Amino acid sequence: MSTGRPPDPDQTVGFRDLFTPKLLTVFREGYGLSHFRSDALAGLTVAIVAMPLSMAIAIASGVSPERGLFTAIVGGFLVSLLGGSRFQIGGPAGAFIVLVAATAERHGIDGLILATMMSGVFLLAIGYARIGTFIKLIPYPVTIGFTAGIGVIIFTSQIKDFFGLSLVAREPSAFVPKVTVLAESAGSITPAAVALSLLTVLVILAQRRWRPSWPGILIAVVLCSLIATFLALPVETIGTRFGGIPSSLPVPELPDFSFKKALAVLPDAIAFALLGAIESLLSAVVADGMTGRRHRSNCELVAQGVANIGSAFFGGICVTGTIARTATNVRAGARGPVAGMLHSLIILAFMVLAAPLASYIPLASLAGVLVVIAYNMVEKHAMLAVAKSSKGDLLVLVVTFLLVVLRDLTEGIVVGVALGALLFINRMGKNLAIESETPLMVSDQSDRISEDKDLIDAGQGNALDAEVYRISGAFFFGAASTVGRVLDRISERRKHVIIDLSQVPFLDSTAANVLEGTARKAQQVGVRFFITGASDNLRSMLQAHGVGGSMAEFEQTIDQALEKLRSQNLNI
Repeated sequence: MSTGRPPDPDQTVGFRDLFTPKLLTVFREGYGLSHFRSDALAGLTVAIVAMPLSMAIAIASGVSPERGLFTAIVGGFLVSLLGGSRFQIGGPAGAFIVLVAATAERHGIDGLILATMMSGVFLLAIGYARIGTFIKLIPYPVTIGFTAGIGVIIFTSQIKDFFGLSLVAREPSAFVPKVTVLAESAGSITPAAVALSLLTVLVILAQRRWRPSWPGILIAVVLCSLIATFLALPVETIGTRFGGIPSSLPVPELPDFSFKKALAVLPDAIAFALLGAIESLLSAVVADGMTGRRHRSNCELVAQGVANIGSAFFGGICVTGTIARTATNVRAGARGPVAGMLHSLIILAFMVLAAPLASYIPLASLAGVLVVIAYNMVEKHAMLAVAKSSKGDLLVLVVTFLLVVLRDLTEGIVVGVALGALLFINRMGKNLAIESETPLMVSDQSDRISEDKDLIDAGQGNALDAEVYRISGAFFFGAASTVGRVLDRISERRKHVIIDLSQVPFLDSTAANVLEGTARKAQQVGVRFFITGASDNLRSMLQAHGVGGSMAEFEQTIDQALEKLRSQNLNI
């Protein structure tokens, strides 16, 4: 969004700068003992969360629990070692449960591991081809829709263990047949399993409300394990179903390979790579928003590729950036990638020193953990905001959600993106105020490249310690990541910020979500946030996404906002 075309960073920045891991960047900036202490504490905190979660995700994916730990150890270490984000935590993710379970069911464990390795090769190719930038074009409603769909599928996959059911038939992978079998088995509920599952949920929710700094997941799982063991409750545990977990990593080996088998698992490998790229970059964006830092998407995808190949070598499953664990890492005070590397080493130490204890963990408790995760994946406030703001975006969200639940994850994403693109074309066809040189995206840049100033016109209001940004052109999902990157650090420069939208003829839910995040961040750090020139339609869209009230002030023009600051004598 500019009055001229910005230079192509790919033409001015070398390969080495774009693909230098953030670990080296952190070391170049200066890394001392105090940084290591902060990273060690953050790594321990994340490991406490990741240990039971990794096993729960592996079990829900139809594989043994140790494969989740292998993934967190090997994949998580490589993601932090080589990644383009300072704070990303890699490991098994709930979003992959559906795909991994279906692949394991169709092709067996050998086919799953081969698909995981092939997805790593695809991610390497995507990263080195610098295609990661285009993944940012996925519309916000599609992201909300497929995440909610995955949450619903994870929830249904945990009903058996949550209620301790004895199924009348083998549990199908498809949603409707699965629900049918579960309903037919409702008479076989195990009260002890229900009690442990509900206790797990209650402990986690209580911890989040009253003791948010405590490791609620670990507390819940340990408490339920002690109760089940000392009361000899008739419930399944990791030991009774899987025989426990090993106390060391396996010897690395290549998966069984043949061209026939590779061709058979190719669709699954592509799906792993697509979802892994989306999930990892979403997680990195969340970390950027929490810290004001900026990740390099293509470098991150290369690291994810190496991590998936490494995980497959050790018998692990798909690796991706994990939003919840990454956010935990940031909140715990991490200073750089060392925290993620230490989290993996701490999980390895747990395997070596305390593997026999995992045998006592009730599967009902792990099901309770995943039910909480599934509930959180359905972003109710975001869905309501989309529903209020645009019928077209709501249609994209609903179609994506239904296809993910009833058909296939990849199909849901592809159709959702295509539908979003068609709606955008329709909207733009009715809009004449389009700048021909508006860039759709900005490629990754080196840490040595300054913030891109060409996208937004800033410079007024310096006397009032106010920064003015004028956005021009259509503000939609294709440009949202670009503008969001520029707005990331506004609170570091001035005490008052004015965003002028008088030259924005249209914005969608993705763009509104970017502005909501910027306004929320400004509110948190005490920056006064103005939006000027917004039409009635734009203002309604923004207010539907929560931009308003104490978070942002609306004025007709920049001059009116500046005059308001002058009249109140806010010379801070």
